[in-house]
Amino acid sequence: MARQPRLIIPNQPHHLIQRGNDNIAIFRDDEDYRQFLGWLKESAKFYHVAIHAWMLLPDQLQLLATPLDADGLALMMQKVGRLYVPWFNAKHGRSGTLFGGRFRTAVIDPAQYFLACMRYIELHPLRVQQAQAPQDYPWSSYAHHAGIHADSLITDHIKYWELGNTPFQREAAYIQLVQQGLSAEELATIDQAVLKGAALGSHAFKLALEKKTQRQILPAKRGRPFKAKSPDTDGTPS
Repeated sequence: MARQPRLIIPNQPHHLIQRGNDNIAIFRDDEDYRQFLGWLKESAKFYHVAIHAWMLLPDQLQLLATPLDADGLALMMQKVGRLYVPWFNAKHGRSGTLFGGRFRTAVIDPAQYFLACMRYIELHPLRVQQAQAPQDYPWSSYAHHAGIHADSLITDHIKYWELGNTPFQREAAYIQLVQQGLSAEELATIDQAVLKGAALGSHAFKLALEKKTQRQILPAKRGRPFKAKSPDTDGTPS
């Protein structure tokens, strides 16, 4: 059976996760991180993908990004892979596949989940014990959103701008949100959406996507469809 295409919606944010093949390290030192980010910035600009948040770990990367068209995310990641993988292999004396298959992604309802996904991404190093505080981990976009230093890779989303009228207000509000963390339910919901390649949002958001894409987004109704009884010869139901 043919694999169903990813659900990619132009001009909507997507949470993207790419892991190393068999969870191998895809970044081994600071130069690897910097080289990847440089090519990511170049590729995102070339394919008109806005990067709103990012995080790199030794064995995975996560992005929150909005493509201008349905092909932008895949083309961006393909271009980064064509540049980064041979460079990494040559540098570290290895060969073969580096990334574990195609990336996973979930289209996001920005009204309900954009800021939650930002926090999910930038707090992930703490969940896997790579840092004690988000500002201590250098390979994420947290420093940009917290006002520590600007990141030219980032295109701020309107939901971030709505946190305040000035940069200081936005940064303070976002720091407070990060300190609140995410509930176990929020973490599980985001995990499952990305794992399954599902839409992450309200019922109305998913219904609108179904109408727009002509694909099943909402869960199928349980049970067999109702079937009317056939009438008897006298016209009354049997």
